[in-house]
Amino acid sequence: MEATKVHLAVYDLLGRPVEVLVNERLTPGVYETRFEPKGLASGVYLYRLTSDKFVQTKRMVLVK
Repeated sequence: MEATKVHLAVYDLLGRPVEVLVNERLTPGVYETRFEPKGLASGVYLYRLTSDKFVQTKRMVLVK
């Protein structure tokens, strides 16, 4: 299987990047990553997953 460039990042509601969780070439499969929001306030954030032919953005709520 061929590796694909994958980028997973977290953004605030103004679109500013908060943290990049994944930025590498990966082969198809199931992966897991950890998001440790040190220094972030509780609230709504966005995360975006992109690869060569796929883009998905979703909301998440951070509760501390």
